[in-house]
Amino acid sequence: MLEYSYLDLYLPRGTTRETARRVLTEHAEYGHWELDRLLLYPDGRRHVRLRRKILRVARTL
Repeated sequence: MLEYSYLDLYLPRGTTRETARRVLTEHAEYGHWELDRLLLYPDGRRHVRLRRKILRVARTL
């Protein structure tokens, strides 16, 4: 069964769409994160949850 680790990001309301895109792209490219959930609040704040797979390596003899 797959297990995931999660990372929560909170972007303030003054963050532009371009800046948010750039932050998420950097996390995806360099940290191997993928988007799990994005909440956009009425006042402009964003709560982003990213996830990535936890790889468990089986021991060989």
